[in-house]
Amino acid sequence: MNTSVTFRNTMPLAGISRAGHLTLFDTSAEFHGTGSAPSPMEMVLESLAACSMMDVISILKKKRREVIFLAAEVDADRADEHPKVFTAIRVLYRLESPDCTPEDFERAVSLSMEKYCSVTAMLRRSGCRIEWKTAQIH
Repeated sequence: MNTSVTFRNTMPLAGISRAGHLTLFDTSAEFHGTGSAPSPMEMVLESLAACSMMDVISILKKKRREVIFLAAEVDADRADEHPKVFTAIRVLYRLESPDCTPEDFERAVSLSMEKYCSVTAMLRRSGCRIEWKTAQIH
């Protein structure tokens, strides 16, 4: 994997992957940004959600479950001192599916968070506590 991030006179920063995918990063005016894009730390939380959701979708589809809607709401605490790393993260997964049982959904999320999601593993290894809950929409 490789990517590059560039700054051209003003925020946002532009990240470009090897495949040419563009990602914008910004910050608040307090830190010389414009607030026009997520901060790098917000992107980490979004990456955790996206990584895990991709796992959950894959696991449920392998079980031949229909996924109509899946969302992850992420809430986090950060250290007070620099570097202000994440110390705790809570994720609430919401699923709409006509044929997925609560047990199947919980198992898929558990497998993702405990075994497959690389972003979760990196954050845990830094000392961050990660918790999750599941809820089904009917």
